[in-house]
Amino acid sequence: MTPERTAPKSALARRLPLIIIAAVALVGAFTLREHLSFDALAENREALIALRDQHYLLAVLGFVAIYVVIVAFSLPGATIATLTGGFLFGVFPGALFNITAATIGATLIFLAVRWGLGERLVARMDASQGRIHQIREAIRENELSMLFLIRLVPAVPFFVANILPALVGVSPLRFIVTTFLGIIPGGVVYTWVGAGLGEVFARGETPNLGIIFEPHILGPILGLCALAALPIVIKAIRGGKS
Repeated sequence: MTPERTAPKSALARRLPLIIIAAVALVGAFTLREHLSFDALAENREALIALRDQHYLLAVLGFVAIYVVIVAFSLPGATIATLTGGFLFGVFPGALFNITAATIGATLIFLAVRWGLGERLVARMDASQGRIHQIREAIRENELSMLFLIRLVPAVPFFVANILPALVGVSPLRFIVTTFLGIIPGGVVYTWVGAGLGEVFARGETPNLGIIFEPHILGPILGLCALAALPIVIKAIRGGKS
């Protein structure tokens, strides 16, 4: 088989996981929204509690697997999954299950993007000159701080924070570490909200998912953001003085 024929096939093989993720995400956006909702959780809460009480390990493994799939394929329902983790397993170990599953799912989509697009795109950035190369170098110089920032800032969509690092050549180990640590604050907050869903269900209400933007919650998270940004600011000041 000639190199000309193998090259397109190898390129397709690299991009196949990404194509599958995009296709599943598109289908899921239209077909799963009602099934991965707060109303669905409310309707099935008794069955879920019964499963947890009778088969705890199976419930944990099933929950983590479903959460991983939701994140890896960017399906709707990640927030509901986090609430469910708190509702079924409490703040702890619910938060640990949520954060671990989210990190695994994020890593899978990161690797798919990195394998399919990232390595070639990074090579082009490194070979190019001008503004694009300067942006890549700026990210590389402040990589850890930038990775923590995009995880800590609540306004950054989770799937964006999964894809962007792959497109600029972040190493898998750094991605995994910063993802796991960076999503702890938000993960704990929403798991805590989920742990109180029993009372919410009893009142026939819906949880306050905007709680993360309330001052007593957002303040400490912004403090962590400022701490993560501090090395970038220091480098910028030192660069300006040189």
